[in-house]
Amino acid sequence: MDMIKQIENIFEESISLQNKTCEELSSKIMEAGKLLSQSLNQGNKILVCGNGGSASDAQHFSSELVNKFEKDRRALAAIALTTDSSTITSIANDSNYNEVFSRQIAALSKPGDILIAISTSGNSLNIISAVNAAHEGSMGVIALTGNKGGEIPKILSSSDIELRVASDSTARIQEVHAVIIHCLCSLVDNLVT
Repeated sequence: MDMIKQIENIFEESISLQNKTCEELSSKIMEAGKLLSQSLNQGNKILVCGNGGSASDAQHFSSELVNKFEKDRRALAAIALTTDSSTITSIANDSNYNEVFSRQIAALSKPGDILIAISTSGNSLNIISAVNAAHEGSMGVIALTGNKGGEIPKILSSSDIELRVASDSTARIQEVHAVIIHCLCSLVDNLVT
């Protein structure tokens, strides 16, 4: 394939999926932004987790809340559960890799906090464990998934929100997850007092 055409195809696929996701998820993204802002306005915090590229998205999201997105506002409590290598490796070594996020949730969360669980497949066992731990701790959950959602939608409660990007391409899902994260950050910028 011609390299220019390959590049054009990637852009076209990404733009098409972003437009489709906007049509399908705008109201759910708005709900998620309101849920995050309400929790933060009540003095709660946001915990974020994911694997691989989704771990980077978790760190990106939490940094935008702690520092700022586009507006100067107060610092907001957010923790990426993907960043403490000593904690992650000790849990993985002493217990099980599937508990690297759920153990941190058990230690750091309180009722009313929100978990942002990011998984393009929806089948990551440590993310599923994280969602279960969030429920045990009376936390709300916002799940960013892809494709058909995997196992995560099956364990979400009726008050949780799933933001599913309907694609089977991990790269395209991650691109749209980044846009969703920026939408959520923008809503928080405008709704947090």
